[in-house]
Amino acid sequence: MKNSLFRPRSTALIGLILLAAFSRLLPLPPNFAPITAMALFGAAYFDRKRLVFLVPLGAMVLSDLTMEILFHKYQVADWGGLPLLGVVYGTFALIAGLAIWLRRHVRPLVVMCAAPVGSILFFLITNFAAWALTDDMPSPFGYPKTWAGLFECYVMGLPFFKWTLLGDVTFSAALFGSWAILTNTVPALQEPSPEPA
Repeated sequence: MKNSLFRPRSTALIGLILLAAFSRLLPLPPNFAPITAMALFGAAYFDRKRLVFLVPLGAMVLSDLTMEILFHKYQVADWGGLPLLGVVYGTFALIAGLAIWLRRHVRPLVVMCAAPVGSILFFLITNFAAWALTDDMPSPFGYPKTWAGLFECYVMGLPFFKWTLLGDVTFSAALFGSWAILTNTVPALQEPSPEPA
């Protein structure tokens, strides 16, 4: 079947995305993660639009659940609850949706520009949500619902943003670079004829 999930190409793409997602289990700096890279990579190479969202989001969920089981990493009630977690996943899906245009523009410079744009979008949306959805508690668990509180929320997020940006650029280079090497080495992984948008 032409669009089978288990074609060599799809299987390799899924494998790389899972590998990136589970790199989050390594002892890396906070927020040094493949979040935007996974969204960009999936959007650039999956030929079925639903896989653009399902595979990277599924990999995120699996790695989040694994981190919770192994490390109790997410104390959801302590940092904004399920609404904030929903914003994180929604922002991830938004980046994947916006990145679909990458399919026809996968070049190193474009990817290295798209990764920081995704990082900035993630930073702006998730920090705004952290300000809007958490209670008026002392930082880092909540911020006053004032302009000063919003500013404080973004300032408090800046040290993490540095690692988000570095992680997204590093993982984008790793994912796209690995795929370029694989497709040049294994003919079965080369891109099929593009479908109409």
